[in-house]
Amino acid sequence: MDHLKDSYRHQGKRKILISELRQMGIQIPEILEAFYAVPRHFFMDLALDDLAYTNAAFQIGSGQTISHPYTVAYQTQLLEVKPKMKILEIGTGSGFQTSILCALGAKVYSIERHQELHVKAGAILKHLGYDARLRYGDGFLGWPSYAPFDRIIVTCGAPNIPSELKNQLAVGGIMIIPVGEGAEQKMLKIIRLSDGEFVDEAFGTFKFVPMLESKVSMNPPK
Repeated sequence: MDHLKDSYRHQGKRKILISELRQMGIQIPEILEAFYAVPRHFFMDLALDDLAYTNAAFQIGSGQTISHPYTVAYQTQLLEVKPKMKILEIGTGSGFQTSILCALGAKVYSIERHQELHVKAGAILKHLGYDARLRYGDGFLGWPSYAPFDRIIVTCGAPNIPSELKNQLAVGGIMIIPVGEGAEQKMLKIIRLSDGEFVDEAFGTFKFVPMLESKVSMNPPK
């Protein structure tokens, strides 16, 4: 991890990005502070270093992407994170969203179906000193042994709302999930009102890589 250096140049670019996010409607100070605290270039190929703080998505391997900073910030804002909340993240990916949630003081449990990304994200999170619990497995199944969760965030496009994830959401909890099988998904905010009652609201259209159900042997959820 010796190549992970955070220079004044990087920090200056982060300040410019944060200003852009603020202009785009991200107003929660703690989220903007988290974006300054987490160096996005750590999660990207060295060749993309100069582009790390542009508001764009980039390939990170295994057919996956690191989402637009605005998308990460927008999902986080909808999630209404408070310190010490227990959050389940489906799709660790690069680990950038995971780190933002950790920087906000949440207790994060994150699942990734691509082993290469799972291992790489774990190394970067450790380097940053974030103590997220990571698992290589099928996100459709959630992580029942740690349920219920105060918040659930899905960072890939789901064809539907997985019933296992709804079951693992605490009463009063919020799930943010992009739903749709095409090139674009609707961002849904789902609130669990009681054991059997949920309400949802749509918040615009976004583009995510698809959420894929595992067809291979993985760590079974516990």
